[in-house]
Amino acid sequence: MSTSSSVPRILDTITGPADVKALTPEQLPQLAAEIRAELIEVTARNGGHIGPNLGVVELTIALHRVFSTPEDQFVFDVAHQGYVHKLLTGRGGDFFRQLRKSNGASGFLYRRESPHDSFGAGHAGTALSAALGMATARDLRNSSEHVVAVCGDAAFTCGITLEALNNVVSSTKRLIVILNDNEWSIAKNVGAISHYLNRISTSETYNKIHHDVEAFFRSFPTGVEMNRVYSKWKRETKDFFVESSLFEKFGLRYLGPVDGHNLDALAKNLEFAKHCDVPVLIHVLTKKGKGLEAAVSSPEKFHGASPFDPITGESTKSAPGTPPNYQDVFGAALTRFAKENPKVLGITGAMPAGTGLSLLAKEVPGQFFDVGIAEEHAVLFAAGLATKGFRPVCAIYSTFLQRAYDQIIHDVCLQNLPVTFCMDRAGLSPNDGPTHHGLFDLSYLRCVPNAIVMQPKDEDELVDMLHTSLHLPSPAFIRYPRGAGTGAKIKPQPAPMTIGQAEVVRDGSNLIIWALGSMVTDALKLAERLEREDGLSVGVVNARFVKPLDRTLLLSQAAVVPLIVTMEDHVLSGGFGSAVIEALQEADCATAVERIGWPDKFVEHGSSVEILRAAYGLAPDDIARRIKDRYKRLKSAAIEAEA
Repeated sequence: MSTSSSVPRILDTITGPADVKALTPEQLPQLAAEIRAELIEVTARNGGHIGPNLGVVELTIALHRVFSTPEDQFVFDVAHQGYVHKLLTGRGGDFFRQLRKSNGASGFLYRRESPHDSFGAGHAGTALSAALGMATARDLRNSSEHVVAVCGDAAFTCGITLEALNNVVSSTKRLIVILNDNEWSIAKNVGAISHYLNRISTSETYNKIHHDVEAFFRSFPTGVEMNRVYSKWKRETKDFFVESSLFEKFGLRYLGPVDGHNLDALAKNLEFAKHCDVPVLIHVLTKKGKGLEAAVSSPEKFHGASPFDPITGESTKSAPGTPPNYQDVFGAALTRFAKENPKVLGITGAMPAGTGLSLLAKEVPGQFFDVGIAEEHAVLFAAGLATKGFRPVCAIYSTFLQRAYDQIIHDVCLQNLPVTFCMDRAGLSPNDGPTHHGLFDLSYLRCVPNAIVMQPKDEDELVDMLHTSLHLPSPAFIRYPRGAGTGAKIKPQPAPMTIGQAEVVRDGSNLIIWALGSMVTDALKLAERLEREDGLSVGVVNARFVKPLDRTLLLSQAAVVPLIVTMEDHVLSGGFGSAVIEALQEADCATAVERIGWPDKFVEHGSSVEILRAAYGLAPDDIARRIKDRYKRLKSAAIEAEA
């Protein structure tokens, strides 16, 4: 961010936490304002998680004033609210301004990016367990560093967080947990935990008594002995004066609620917690999106925003004629089917807008369920519904569905229940990076009995697949990519599909490309190029089904061409290409296979799919060269064999 003044911004002088500590209290509000301006400018251009970060500016400053990273460790839940932490730990300037772009800062905390990032994450619920492990390791090593877990209120709707909470007092005596309560995760929080936190944060009686008691003990010089007296008093009086908080029942000392935008109050509570010899939870109330009115009024939209106008908050408009996103096509189709059949239900884990289910929630609210950030529960919940004749559809991002793998196997597929899984973000989610790329779902689903796994080549085929899945007696998984579709026109009435039947979209006699989903368009372009430049006759098959694979078509083609090429937006290990090789091997067919897909690596974040493909040898020129070289080698070998 540029400035017209010759006086440098305070933010520009921050090269690490020591510079934050060196500031006077009077300088801190200016630093907070400069950070908010930087966050808004960068995310308006690049997109990103602007709302969560605007809400934790003062909290993050206070953390760095009281503690010393990387010696002390902060574990941020999800870590998408770590932008402020990046700015205060030497990652400002051009590196931060390339946030979520190639060669710029990651949109999440990342251990490889900085020693100040003690633990990486990309999904909710991980911070408390990880921090507890780190604190326990500290105790076992007899070291003295502090471990602070910064958890959003929605994290406490995750089963894994409650499991960790149950183990805190049996594992360590020193752990600081920050409950960042902004009443939102991505969508509005749901469930009993959110109601409880709202009640505790708004109870005047509870807050006054706790505030008065804590103020009394803090009037003494800070020290371990006074904290022991305070803890002993709390234990022995129990609920005589006021009901204990939920967290105190788990053995954590509860402090708060604290104004999360009051730097002085934050620092005092953090200092107090720093000297406690019992695990402490500080309940901090923040405003998601603070500093950007559009983000305050539309917190779901600005949780993870696409580029926007920093003045109006309006999203940058797509180019005229841009097709609708796959998620919106899915949402419209499911809403239509739900209106036609009251047994069709939509389930999401705190992602109604991201999955396209907002329309269902609006138009058929009785058939929509948001279970919060709890994918395991979402899948089991769907299984229970399916046993009673309902047709539940779980809309969960590919990468997040990994969290419910046990439920997929044991509770849905083992019982052969008709649950449909619609897996958005299958393939690359370029700006978000390795925690959000949906590159592993085919591998983890192909091995599960009873699962039907498919991917459409376009929007119309997506609607057909959803329609088909809702009439199957078994589990179905539909994967599709992030972003805009192809522009294909959707038929007035969906057509039922024959399970396991692929589609020949182009004939060829030299080699056949079997492409999956979004790669069909690329395969057609490639076939035309190879014909134009090299005179090759290249066929293209839209595979549609990964499980069951169309073996009849595959074997008939493999019998007449020397090379089958597979193309998938997925890792090669155990993916679609592997399924093709297995089918040929089982039929004792020796036809060569050239597999095009992602390598056995965690793919970094980048500015676009095209840039990342080029970085991993998957640009159109690279693919064309590989196929031509393989075909030439096979042809030469055949000529030599005949000779």
